[in-house]
Amino acid sequence: MNKQAITIPDDFSEQCIVLIVAFQRWHQQLVDESIDLLEQHNMDDTHSIYEIPVIQRATAFRRMRLDALMRAGIPDVRIRQRTITVYIDKKAFMIDADIPSDDTIYWFLIDHKTKETLLRGTGAIGLEAMQQIKAATP
Repeated sequence: MNKQAITIPDDFSEQCIVLIVAFQRWHQQLVDESIDLLEQHNMDDTHSIYEIPVIQRATAFRRMRLDALMRAGIPDVRIRQRTITVYIDKKAFMIDADIPSDDTIYWFLIDHKTKETLLRGTGAIGLEAMQQIKAATP
């Protein structure tokens, strides 16, 4: 959202990463609930938290238009900094990430050193999932 090219997870090495992957506009409420819970429990102090909207590959003009609309809709620089929009072959991405459906959000805990997925889940992150994330973090 801040016009920077980023490679996930390679460009992140300071803390373990919580990636929240969303596919549809209505998923934003689930993403916001998840991030709010993590931040209320200070997980943003110990983990890097990123929201990943996945959008089907598009023309450069459409990408620029969507990015501009999203930036305008997210005035908070901190939120824009943690939002990484990916324009990708959505079906291939879902196969590679072992995501069976785009009906809900998916979250992943990525080790900051090995770049391996330590934990994964579906739907909004609740208290139980947050505890699992804490327990699985090296």
